[in-house]
Amino acid sequence: MNRIRLGLNVDHVATVRNARGGHAPDPERAARLALQAGVDGITAHLREDRRHILDRDVTALKEVCDAFGKPLNFEMAVTDEMVAIALDLKPHAACLVPERRQERTTEGGLDVAGQIESVGAAVARFNEAGIRASLFIAADPEQVAAAAKIKAPVVEFHTGALCDAWRDQADFTFENEFNRLKAAVALADELGIEVHAGHGIDYDTVPFIAKLPQVRELNIGHFLIGEAIFVGLEAAIGRMRDLMDAART
Repeated sequence: MNRIRLGLNVDHVATVRNARGGHAPDPERAARLALQAGVDGITAHLREDRRHILDRDVTALKEVCDAFGKPLNFEMAVTDEMVAIALDLKPHAACLVPERRQERTTEGGLDVAGQIESVGAAVARFNEAGIRASLFIAADPEQVAAAAKIKAPVVEFHTGALCDAWRDQADFTFENEFNRLKAAVALADELGIEVHAGHGIDYDTVPFIAKLPQVRELNIGHFLIGEAIFVGLEAAIGRMRDLMDAART
């Protein structure tokens, strides 16, 4: 079986903590439990306004991941501040995402084609430093081509619109979104770019995304953290892992 990796985004553990202040619940503890439960890596987004993950969190999460021998995927905006933090932190991967302060979560993909100089400069610095640069983009051939042009080793496709169409039972929209994803995934793979996917994925939507053979990794956060409230983190991860494995068989 061509096993697909599962990364857990712990941002919204920090969201709950920050609602009251203090130290609980702790994203570091969530990461440790998740790694013990079998996830393949941890994702954390350090936003410019520090609305959930804080600077001390990324340092602690890097230490936990290093102790388990697992990768930290550091999500970040394309800014001088974040590039400097990533170069100092030296995570396994730096995932460049669009960021707007008024949004609740990351909506839409990074416009690599429209910001090719700034994004390309960040990717070049990460490539030189031995940090895997990943670009969080829409399933758009123009963005895939731009990612290849600046030698990004990884793209992560934004699957939010696809998952929303499934939940809305919008069959026509879903079919169009899924065809777009399949085409973009195939193009990225053909161009030698490793393919990841994330955003909006839950138990219902993971099977048809995970079954795409070129997709090497899924990064899932909000749904698994929410599900863990009811069944516990280990059980939530275990069920997601089973669904992903079943999709590959």
